[in-house]
Amino acid sequence: MLVLEFVKWWYGRGWAGALGNVKGRAEALSEMFSVSILLRTLFSPWRRIITYPGAGLDAHLRAFVDNLVSRFIGFLVRVTVLVTAGVVFGFMIIASAIELIAWPLVPVAGIGLIVWGIL
Repeated sequence: MLVLEFVKWWYGRGWAGALGNVKGRAEALSEMFSVSILLRTLFSPWRRIITYPGAGLDAHLRAFVDNLVSRFIGFLVRVTVLVTAGVVFGFMIIASAIELIAWPLVPVAGIGLIVWGIL
């Protein structure tokens, strides 16, 4: 009876739990890298560094260039973090796919390895 309960759990709630864990890991990675915030603020200045223009054309031009450089640096940093997040997501998807493919095979492999060890 215990073996039947294990098989029932493994191929039922256990597999659903493994799928839920994959979803949870994806949400945690998204939150860890703050993907939604990075996408929303992609063109914002780096660390909110803004130069306010003073009087005169020279001051306006300097402020424009400073703000443009700040936005460019912010864009580069955010894109770098987003690319890194994409790579980590890719590895997580591959590992999760391997986990979900191997999940139904683990009990059968365990029995097969015991039989192979006896022979």
